Amino acid sequence: MIRLLPRLRAFARSLTRSADAADDLVQQCCERALGRIASFQPGTRLDVWLFRILRNSWIDTLRTRRATVALDDLESGGIELIGEDGRRTVEARLHLSAVERAMSALPQDQQDVLSAVCVAGLGYREAADLLGLPQGTVMSRLSRARQALHQALNSNVAELRPRTSKMRT
Repeated sequence: MIRLLPRLRAFARSLTRSADAADDLVQQCCERALGRIASFQPGTRLDVWLFRILRNSWIDTLRTRRATVALDDLESGGIELIGEDGRRTVEARLHLSAVERAMSALPQDQQDVLSAVCVAGLGYREAADLLGLPQGTVMSRLSRARQALHQALNSNVAELRPRTSKMRT
């Protein structure tokens, strides 16, 4: 379980969009898993079982709150960057912000698949098991999510490019 903590945290971060909330969610997941260890079936994948507990915990949290999760303020992300080039840091933060906005604009089913495969690093079959979907559905939702992200991010880049105007002499 300890070796899976970084992957669980990354998945939780993709769901909550907050480092603090992700840590709380991972802690809640571990508590539930340890409390229900008897329900784990030996011979099955521990990571998929834990990811399912984490996802179900998140759904329970959302149902309790009945509110949308706000994005982290990038300045209070808790990441201390020492000796970094300021321009690269700002560009990276802007890109991360654009990805988070584009991802949060996706339908929830596409966000779930994208988080499971691209953030948590699960394979298609593992994501299908986690989400209770056929593997083909995972693949098609992932494809649509990636296309939508690509379009959204490319439109953001086009909007940021300076417009050149031709001057008449």
